Amino acid sequence: MQKIYPNATSALDGLLTSGMLIAAGGFGLCGIPELLLGAIKDAGTKNLIFASNNAGIDDFGIGILLQTHQVKKMISSYVGENAEFMRQYLSGELELEFNPQGTLAERMRAGGSGIPGFYTKTGVGTVIADGKEHKDFVGSDGNTQTYIMEEGIVADLAIVKAWKADETGNLIFRKTARNFNPVAAMCGKVCVVEVEEIVPVGTFDPDHIHLPGIYVHRIIQGDHEKRIEQRTVREKS
Repeated sequence: MQKIYPNATSALDGLLTSGMLIAAGGFGLCGIPELLLGAIKDAGTKNLIFASNNAGIDDFGIGILLQTHQVKKMISSYVGENAEFMRQYLSGELELEFNPQGTLAERMRAGGSGIPGFYTKTGVGTVIADGKEHKDFVGSDGNTQTYIMEEGIVADLAIVKAWKADETGNLIFRKTARNFNPVAAMCGKVCVVEVEEIVPVGTFDPDHIHLPGIYVHRIIQGDHEKRIEQRTVREKS
């Protein structure tokens, strides 16, 4: 199956629908699928639900879709450093389903692994636990502890950013840019990946592959902006 597409617009052709759930990789400004997000903005698709660690900043990442009011709901862990996100949420324009960071990652991994739900202690006794099933388990120390049940995420579409791909979709991520990208890719019914380089099959040592091509359906190659979220420099003496 041919997985390589010439650009982000063609790679998303036929995949975008109003109200769909999109899992997006990235952490802060690191490993963001910026080309695919730009193509979604240009497509004008509305009422989108995003499962992503955060919503970028005001003019980058998912933040560009908040500016055009294309996002209806965020399933997120970190919601700071985005003034438009804050404004829309506080005004009731944007829904937010807040998740602890590890819980969000595990929900994506579970969904991609065919696991419908799991129990965790994270969030017990907080607003995170409101409305969720509680269950007591006896630990190895003989004490009973309460857990809450979290559901796996299965997204209509996953968009991720990797460093390199081969022609069958095997992926290698670079350093911390791996972050949420592998689990986001796993949980999408369809996964579209943007990379900096596409190499021939057989180039990668199998032991160095971070995500196998079985999860990847479409690939594009493009130039990416290397942004720094917080730049701190020493003053000249």
